[in-house]
Amino acid sequence: MVLRDSLGKLSPQANSAFVVASTEALVAAAHKGRPVSLLPRQPSCYFAIARRQFGRNDRRSGAKRPGAGCFRLKGGNMRLAEFILNRMESILVEWEAFAGTLLPAAGGMTPLALRDHAHSILEAVAKDLSAPQTREAQSQKSKGRAPIVQGAPDTAAQTHAVLRAASGFDINQLVAEYRALRASVLRLWSDARPLEATDMEDVIRFNEAIDQAVAESVGHFHAHVERGRNLLLGMLGHDMRSPLNTIVMTAASLATLNAGEQVSLAAARLIRSGTSMRALLDDLVDFNRTNLGLGLRVAASDIDLASVVADEVEQLRGAHPSQQIELVATGDTRGRWDGSRLQQLLRNLVSNAIKYGTPNTPVRVALRGEEADVRLEVTNSGPPIDPSALNGIFDPLTRGSGPTDSHYGRDGLGLGLFIVREIAKAHGGAVEARSDGETTLALRLPRHSRTEAP
Repeated sequence: MVLRDSLGKLSPQANSAFVVASTEALVAAAHKGRPVSLLPRQPSCYFAIARRQFGRNDRRSGAKRPGAGCFRLKGGNMRLAEFILNRMESILVEWEAFAGTLLPAAGGMTPLALRDHAHSILEAVAKDLSAPQTREAQSQKSKGRAPIVQGAPDTAAQTHAVLRAASGFDINQLVAEYRALRASVLRLWSDARPLEATDMEDVIRFNEAIDQAVAESVGHFHAHVERGRNLLLGMLGHDMRSPLNTIVMTAASLATLNAGEQVSLAAARLIRSGTSMRALLDDLVDFNRTNLGLGLRVAASDIDLASVVADEVEQLRGAHPSQQIELVATGDTRGRWDGSRLQQLLRNLVSNAIKYGTPNTPVRVALRGEEADVRLEVTNSGPPIDPSALNGIFDPLTRGSGPTDSHYGRDGLGLGLFIVREIAKAHGGAVEARSDGETTLALRLPRHSRTEAP
């Protein structure tokens, strides 16, 4: 419409001059293999042509044709931000084509879903390129540490990450999208015009903006996946309790029927297996609560820890009849703690000692009351733990190398010692490991839990 209306206001001579000038621009650009814009930069260019003297100028004098300077090559003088906004559709076509290759997640997705928030991401990048920036801000952004405004809505990159996670993309595919986007934009820009030394700043800032978008996307993607996994584990741990309790109660009923030795032995095995599975579920639920930021529930009361420990050791001896477990308790062991949690802690420590200790050697449990604290230690014989690995044994999903006997190390999720550490922290205590011929896991407990301290 602008072209038609503007040409309509020009004389035949002016129209002819416009055609000559635009044709020469097209031919010159085609000769160099560069796309051009057919329209002048602004309608006033038409009238500039009309006011010029028409006819051919002497090329040897360097005179220019009417309307010279009113035409531009596509991308010819554009900064990168302007280029991104003007060539948005071309960039999005390449994004969509690449996203469609990320199978199986992309299979069956519509073009709109494949593009997702790419348009908004590119607009944010272009806006960032156009904004002034200090050297410090530039450095922080290149490391994915751009300032975060509290309470601000999610960025396009963050929302894109969540939707990609929900669509089944993995984190490698998410990052690959940004890698392809970076390459596409820079290639299309360099195709549109030869890059000059002054363009280096745009390239650097573009890479920083993409790096920041990647950091935002990866962070949100990871958080979304982790939260989904934790919710699944929580539901699994909760929903399995009821059928497990039914199995254990049925086995206990069978044990009381006096239906013969074989039935009694089978019932005892079911009870032991159910008890072990219940411990695993407890660890799983506790791990899930800590990952969701809920922490462990601790109900402190006045107890004598020696009595609590002795009761748990007796249960452990019954669960491991072939394993010798020794207990020595000295000093004042009274305090304010959660007895059930500390029994869970001791159960995990002893189970770990049995699993990784030398077979047919005793596991020693020592409880000692001191002036301000109570100390609990569990010691087993066996190969020493490498000093570099000692600090990591309380990390979640970490498992050591057990004996070669296939009976050991088959069960467990690598959460036992992690739960030990979390229970200790919930009571305001700490746990440590040392290994020098024997391996000892030592717990220090203040006499009052952190939440119950006077």
